[in-house]
Amino acid sequence: MGPTARTEAGSGWALMAFVVFFCAYASQQARAAGEGATPGPTTMPFFEPLTLSTEGASADSAVPDSVYAPPAPPREDQGLNQGGVHFDLDVSYLNRYLYRGVILFKNVGGSSQLNLQLDGKLSFDLGTLPHPYVETFVNVDDGDSVSRFQEVRPGAGFDWNLKPLLISTGYIDYLYPEREKTNDTQEGYAKLGFDDSTIFRTDQPLLSPYIYGAFDFGRYHGFYFEAGISHNFPIEDTGFSFELLADVGYVVNQAFFRAATISDTGFQHYDLGLIATYSLNHLFNFSTRYGAFDLKGYLTYSNGINADIRADSALWGGAGLSFSY
Repeated sequence: MGPTARTEAGSGWALMAFVVFFCAYASQQARAAGEGATPGPTTMPFFEPLTLSTEGASADSAVPDSVYAPPAPPREDQGLNQGGVHFDLDVSYLNRYLYRGVILFKNVGGSSQLNLQLDGKLSFDLGTLPHPYVETFVNVDDGDSVSRFQEVRPGAGFDWNLKPLLISTGYIDYLYPEREKTNDTQEGYAKLGFDDSTIFRTDQPLLSPYIYGAFDFGRYHGFYFEAGISHNFPIEDTGFSFELLADVGYVVNQAFFRAATISDTGFQHYDLGLIATYSLNHLFNFSTRYGAFDLKGYLTYSNGINADIRADSALWGGAGLSFSY
């Protein structure tokens, strides 16, 4: 190789070294400027190792920009059990036990003896399909001379929200321990509710009307019908709400409601009630993601309509605790 060729080759290597050096220097200056740091010394290695780990990288550098908004975290009022299984439990003490306008048991302690009531329901959310559920109601009275467990009422059925229609149907088994021979029976029922917020264009239902029908096929072989309305009055930012309700019952050939005469068809009773609720989640600033806890107070006036049909007139109520998840 001649002198001229060696000179051109040396110039080429020198130019390549200058380009590599300049690129490394520019990269270091840009990185220092982006981090807000003072540029480092101009002396640096020509090559830097390639790091594949994202540890220590910022969220902006690790995740590319997207045209879609990131998912928002659930609000506190939306945090109540978004899963497929739901559980509700009411525990209450009432001074009387009236069911469909009738005081079922008048024991030695008097009809005003305190009653412990447990009402639980386990339901399964199947999306757009009907939601199956099982439930049990128990009434306990320590003053009963026959059995403290006066009534055990298991049931099963389906709830179906076809907004604005709310449909429920199912089966109830009435069990009276130590009184089986004269009281136990079974019935099937259906309930149709209507969400009237779609008509009045309100955030919450206004009257929530419903109709309910049951057929006793076990012992009494008759029908019980009920229609009712209710409205909830929440007091914003206090945790309090008040629900007013009213219903009326009608029976058809229902021997259970037969009074002094043979008549067992007609309007049987009506109820006027108030339910006061106070959120313990609000009191203790406790998220509903772990369940909703409420204190409740009950006050109801029941009165018979037809003297020939069995019904009791009473002002009754009490207090309790409810849990929903």
